[in-house]
Amino acid sequence: MKKIGVALLLLGGLVASSPAWLGFGLWRLPDAVDVVVSMGAKLGCSGHFISGFEDQRILSDLASYSPANGLLTLTYTANTATADLLGISQASATYRPGLGCTLDIGNTHGLEGLQGAPTDLANNNAAIPVSIRPAWQASLDSLLAQDNQQGLDTRALLVVKDGQIIAESYGPGVSDSTPLLGWSMGKSVTAMLLGRMQTLGAVKINQNALFSDWQNDARAGIRLENMLQMTSGLGFDETYAPGTDATKMLFGAHAAAQLPLLSSAAYKAGSYFDYSSGTTNLLMRYMRDQLGSEQALLDTLYQQLAAPLGLTTLVIEPDPSGVLVGSSYIYASGRDWAGLGNLMLAEGVWQGKTLLSADWVQRAQQPNRSDNDRRYGYQFWLNAADREDKSSWRWQQLPADAYAMLGNRKQVVMIIPSLDMVFVRLGWSKQEYPTEQNILQLLTTES
Repeated sequence: MKKIGVALLLLGGLVASSPAWLGFGLWRLPDAVDVVVSMGAKLGCSGHFISGFEDQRILSDLASYSPANGLLTLTYTANTATADLLGISQASATYRPGLGCTLDIGNTHGLEGLQGAPTDLANNNAAIPVSIRPAWQASLDSLLAQDNQQGLDTRALLVVKDGQIIAESYGPGVSDSTPLLGWSMGKSVTAMLLGRMQTLGAVKINQNALFSDWQNDARAGIRLENMLQMTSGLGFDETYAPGTDATKMLFGAHAAAQLPLLSSAAYKAGSYFDYSSGTTNLLMRYMRDQLGSEQALLDTLYQQLAAPLGLTTLVIEPDPSGVLVGSSYIYASGRDWAGLGNLMLAEGVWQGKTLLSADWVQRAQQPNRSDNDRRYGYQFWLNAADREDKSSWRWQQLPADAYAMLGNRKQVVMIIPSLDMVFVRLGWSKQEYPTEQNILQLLTTES
């Protein structure tokens, strides 16, 4: 008891002296402890078993969110990771080949029978080709060195032009096959999976009355397109603080979609843009329901999207109920992220096969119709809603048609059709990342 009392005093002092938690206030100690151990177990498991990182890097990554994470101890068995916080609390996550890592919450027996990414998934001839251009490679190597001299912890940089990777540069401990966490870039991939289903005729973009729980209230009017554009009107708290919707969903829920599924309508569908990880996980739940099972959802991801693109490292991890957590838990190598961006650049066609219809790809880049912020398409961040008003552009130094997958810790897959270019940046930056300046610096290679 004495040890626990001392630990609680130490943790309480740390909480009191550290007002930032995932960028927001720390004020609920019990919830904070739960998030610390669950986040530690989840990211520790994936970092260890998927990315192959050493504990020092994993713990450093965790500590970048809060000093409290620096008090964690991580231990591993053959397929599990356990996070312990000063003997006060523990959480564990289990690694399953092909599925990645899932927190051990509630009944997880359904995960045992699921088949994820097969080892022989990809046809090597389908992968995006690599054709290094020396001048671009030198520029990219210089940029990576510059980033890391500034403490940005950039782990992978790639440039795609003419349907090829023309330059790629990697930081220490990372190679062209290292799966790296994309965080919210998974939202864009979730949209692409739904786009593939639409191309196959399995879903309709204007479908409403999406869930049985929504049939008899205002939520019945929410269309699938509203969900894609983050204009569902659902009241979901995206704040990343202990006890909020977002942290409960990612670090405490058995089914990630359950909490947003119960959210009430706060705005009329289509009228208000409100970024929500819960909305993306509802999209995954909707696809699972249309396909009939968790296994069918996995099969569609890997057979209909990953395999034709030659993505050998892509993993979207499931929640404890077996449904993929499309909002956040996605890993892929720099080359596979580049391949995903290139599919959008190529208007959905790869090696002569239409994976995404041209109409869907164009719609994905169109502004939403909300009253407050139209610079968001189908789970992609858009540069411009009004191309004539440059002052409103998100990236004022880039072309108006630029759009991007974005993820926490400054993950970026920037797609610029007018330049026939994809720029990929993966790393772990708590501070701002100079995406615009670095792309402009690279573009001088051609001058």
